[in-house]
Amino acid sequence: MSPNSLTTVAFYFHLHRDGAFHQTQRQQVRERAAMLTLASKLKRDEGGKAGRAPSGPSDSAHRVSIRDRLLIKEVAELEANLPSTCKLNFPDVNKLHSFQLAVSPDEGYYQSGKFHFEIDVPEAYNMVPPKVKCLTRIWHPNITETGEICLSLLREHSIDGTGWAPTRTLKDVVWGLNSLFTDLLNFDDPLNIDAAEHHLRDKEDFGNKVQDFIKNYAR
Repeated sequence: MSPNSLTTVAFYFHLHRDGAFHQTQRQQVRERAAMLTLASKLKRDEGGKAGRAPSGPSDSAHRVSIRDRLLIKEVAELEANLPSTCKLNFPDVNKLHSFQLAVSPDEGYYQSGKFHFEIDVPEAYNMVPPKVKCLTRIWHPNITETGEICLSLLREHSIDGTGWAPTRTLKDVVWGLNSLFTDLLNFDDPLNIDAAEHHLRDKEDFGNKVQDFIKNYAR
């Protein structure tokens, strides 16, 4: 290959690399801008309350909800304390209440897989927990193949005191989902009974099936 050809290849390599880098930067800027927009709206709403008489339903519809007030703070806290195995994605940066989480475990049965979760924060948050669904098909004792999840802190009512409480935050939810692949992997209280019994019967074969699912669905 001639020196000119090598120069051309190097140029396009750096162009591609820099393009990917700047694309990531632009996404981060958009997410920050959305949070600043919501924060500004929140301040305007609070500033107007002092000199404004109680108003009708049409005015209240334009105010920032309690949920969105909490999310502005909680998303910032979450991004500052995100596990290294997790990545957030906001399809619409103006809607912090609807986002996706990708978990890429670095140890255990699920190492080498990438598992996607859809998280929707209802209007009644934080009196009720976020709704979470696993979008990646998986062989797991606490996650069904159709995406339902068994995680105590997502339970609205729990007799053992480990369920949802208004003192919990999005950080607790994300760290809990991340831990389903390590510390909170629970074969004794399964949602997917077949997966739990498979592990009890033959741990090696269970591990093989987990890897088969990863190859087919979690790359």
